[in-house]
Amino acid sequence: MRITAALTETRGAPFTLTPLELDDPRPGEVVVRMVSSGVCHTDLIMRDQWYPVPLPAVLGHEGAGVVEAVGDAVRHVAPGDHVVLTFNSCGGCRMCDQGRPAYCDGFFGCNFAGARPDGTSPLRRAEGGGRDVVHGVFFGQSAFATHALASGRNVVKVDADAPLELLGPLGCGVQTGAGAVLNSLDPPAGSSLAVFGAGSVGISAVMAAVIAGCSTIVAIDLNERRLDLARELGATHVIDAAAEDPVERLRDLTGGLGPGYTLETTAVPSVLRQAVDTLCNGGTCGVIGAAALGTEVSLDMSTLLFGRSVRGIVEGDSVPRRFIPQLVEFHRQGRFPFDRLIKTYAFEDINQAVEDSEKGTTLKPVLTFA
Repeated sequence: MRITAALTETRGAPFTLTPLELDDPRPGEVVVRMVSSGVCHTDLIMRDQWYPVPLPAVLGHEGAGVVEAVGDAVRHVAPGDHVVLTFNSCGGCRMCDQGRPAYCDGFFGCNFAGARPDGTSPLRRAEGGGRDVVHGVFFGQSAFATHALASGRNVVKVDADAPLELLGPLGCGVQTGAGAVLNSLDPPAGSSLAVFGAGSVGISAVMAAVIAGCSTIVAIDLNERRLDLARELGATHVIDAAAEDPVERLRDLTGGLGPGYTLETTAVPSVLRQAVDTLCNGGTCGVIGAAALGTEVSLDMSTLLFGRSVRGIVEGDSVPRRFIPQLVEFHRQGRFPFDRLIKTYAFEDINQAVEDSEKGTTLKPVLTFA
């Protein structure tokens, strides 16, 4: 099949719209005509080679669209179904068997290898005889394209009346923030949560904290517009980290104890230190921010001694086939207005969307396909 994809040729290079050929689906695969795709921070750090994803490649991992073809082994979706694409997993390791696919033992191979498990890519250049290798199946999808080939495991069916032009970010960023609260930390009603970083992931966590019934929800950021939006979407307090010390302010807001739960979304080591230092005794800090490989952080061991814990969170501990439809339903009920985070761009304006994201002028860019 001839498609158009936004190709990442070399480290840090702009995305270039390029004609490619896409394979027909193998038995466990699904071809999806893209309606929208979110632009995620992870796409940009892969472009910049924070992780060794092979290039040239088609990135994009927050896709939503309509199924066009399925392999013989796929049973849960059919042509015409509306779907969201999410992270991939192997389905056969000890973590997948435990219902924890976000911690799949083969997660890196399934999502970052740029190829199927057998080493092949479903993508090749449409010009020049198709001989040049183009790496695909990024996060099991490579959604920066008019069509994507996904694994049956990372295709989630949604109701036909759900707004596909908005749903792509549920596949990663929004799912990560919301799931970190509702699945990973699972704070009891009346508890306190501080979210460090009011980007799309952080504000998704704020909205989820409202659903969870947290009584004190604090958003911390350097961007006043983002803090204003966090307040509109459920934060009971906001902290401008450029103007005051978040640790001291959080203690003031929690009677001197510190919050019971914190989330670190920025991947800045000094911010993670603040998120841990501010916890009350027995509190938990969830780490979401994706830092460059080898990034280290310093923590006070005495702080941890008093029952505090730090845990990493991938994809909000989500089982996507259950959690993504749940988020869609929360949105339908008006309880999870993640659409407030989104600004849409035509596919051909992908580089403008990336620039606006990196400047912080757009919270969550979403590409739309005609």
